[in-house]
Amino acid sequence: MSLEILWFVLIAFLWTGFFFLEGFDFGVSILQFFLGKNEKERGTYISSITPHWDGNEVWLLTAGGATFAAFPLWYAAFFSALYLPLVFLLLALITRGACFEFRHRSTLVESRSVCDVVLVISSSLAGLLTSVAMANLVLGIPVDSNGNFAGNFFDLVGPFALFGGVLGLSLFIVNGALFLTLKIEGELQERAFRFLRPAIIICTVLFAAASVLIWKYTFICVFPLALLLTATVLVFMRHLKTAFALIAVCTACCVASLFFTIFPNVLVSSISIENNLTVWNAASSDYTLKIMSIVALIFIPAVITYQIWSYYVFRKRISPRNANIEV
Repeated sequence: MSLEILWFVLIAFLWTGFFFLEGFDFGVSILQFFLGKNEKERGTYISSITPHWDGNEVWLLTAGGATFAAFPLWYAAFFSALYLPLVFLLLALITRGACFEFRHRSTLVESRSVCDVVLVISSSLAGLLTSVAMANLVLGIPVDSNGNFAGNFFDLVGPFALFGGVLGLSLFIVNGALFLTLKIEGELQERAFRFLRPAIIICTVLFAAASVLIWKYTFICVFPLALLLTATVLVFMRHLKTAFALIAVCTACCVASLFFTIFPNVLVSSISIENNLTVWNAASSDYTLKIMSIVALIFIPAVITYQIWSYYVFRKRISPRNANIEV
């Protein structure tokens, strides 16, 4: 395997990690407002992801940094085309992080409630925009022969791209609800479970519709759809841990199939296939990729080990009695 292909696979892996870990993170951030009846209950739901949310976002930063270093032409064209949506994404992530911090430090119930509302909006926007970006990766972006964006904002938010965003957001919400059933106890867990049953059915229906409507890209949805159907059965049988694992695999399959579909391209031009950027014509020099491979070999296992350790340390269920929601 060449270094160019190796780094293409590694970037796909990083995006997979982001969509799974940050996926249930987004889902919990959205659901806390609708499942929690008061500020204390919402705080309990938020406490389930408080030790993890900032570490989960590292996967997005690492994926972006790896793309910049390994495929600078891909980074330049893709991030330039999505400049405005990415600005909104950045603002959403900044606002989201500020909400976690302000909510934890505030002594006023009213300010915490405001943070809860803003957390829903910022998490929904971030989840939708990242999913739309991945949809555009497959659908193609109007890029000219010089690798410059030759379209406008509305070329990036067509009906299929938005539908891809809705698919991703629905999967995040299901992921978040499943995470809450495994992390919370008591009535709050039952509330999450009651929400989970119709939510996973709706998500499965959306993926089934995508398999039909977006027929050209049916491959992306078929295996995830099978996993969703199996997970749905397991949810109703209350085999929640297995269902959560299947949703993790489903997320991984969605992202992996996106990258498999465009390979050997890294960026598809909707203007002409001659303008496509490939793993070879968009890659950095061989020397750069070698140095990056050595660095990645050292640091990526360390990051993964740390995250596994952090989830192990905070593995116990929480409730309003033991949730750290007070100053």
